Amino acid sequence: MIYVDQLAKHYDDLKLGRVVAVAGVSFRASPGQVYGLLGPNGAGKTTTLRILSTLLKPTGGTATVNGYDVVDQAAEVRREIGFMSAGTAVYDRMTGWEMVEYFGRLHGIPHDELRDRMEALFTRLKMHDTRNVLGAKMSTGMKQRVSIARAIVHDPPVLIFDEATAGLDVLVARALLQTVAELRDHGKCILFSTHIMREAEKLCDRIAIVHRGHILAEGTLAELRDRYREHDLEELFFRLISEHNATHSPPAGTAASAA
Repeated sequence: MIYVDQLAKHYDDLKLGRVVAVAGVSFRASPGQVYGLLGPNGAGKTTTLRILSTLLKPTGGTATVNGYDVVDQAAEVRREIGFMSAGTAVYDRMTGWEMVEYFGRLHGIPHDELRDRMEALFTRLKMHDTRNVLGAKMSTGMKQRVSIARAIVHDPPVLIFDEATAGLDVLVARALLQTVAELRDHGKCILFSTHIMREAEKLCDRIAIVHRGHILAEGTLAELRDRYREHDLEELFFRLISEHNATHSPPAGTAASAA
C-alpha cells in the first residue's frame, strides 16, 4: 500500500524564486494494482516518485509505503520497494548474473536462498541469454531485464517504475509492460509514471492525471470517461491541462519543476 496525503515539494531558486515541483498531491495505491501517474514532462511525477523512494525529502505532507513513513523510516521503506527508471544504468564490467547477485547481497539475502531465487528469476524473465554477458555488451532489452531483476530480487511488495519505457523500441517496451502486468498479477503494488496515453490505458488500474505538481483528475479509466463525458483519454488529458493552464497561470518568479 502507498498512501500519500497533501505531499508537497518546493525549491528555492536564486533566479526563479520558489519553484513548486509538487503541490499538495494525495492518492492511494493498493496491492495487486498498477496506479498510473500520467502527465507531461515537468508535471512533478519524478519528484513525487523520488520522495516515495526516500531520495528526496518533502517540503510538506506525508507519505507511507507499506506502513512506513518515507521520512522517519526511510531505511524500512527502501527494503519495501523496488525502483526502476529509463535512466537506470548497468555496470559495464559485471555480467547480468553478477549485477543481480550484487543487489541481492546488498539486501542481505542469504547465499543459498539468493542463488535459488535468482535461478527462478532468470527463468521467469527469460534472462538466461544475459547470464554471462557483460553490461557493456548488452542490448537495450537485456539491460532492461537486468534492471527489473535487480529491482525485484528481494521480492519487495511495492514497485516503482519512473518513465521506464522512455527511449525503448516497441518490442522491448511491450515486453517490459507485460512484465509489469505479471508483477501486478502476483499481488505487487505498482506505481507507474508515464506520459504515453496508450500505456496508461492498457496497463493502469487507476490513473492520476498530473500537471504542474497538481492532480487534475483521478480514478479508473471508466470513471474518468464517465465523469468528464469524454471517451478518448488523450482528449481528456489535453482538455484538463488546457483548463488548468487557463485558470492557474504561475505567478512571476514561480515555476513548475522540470521533473
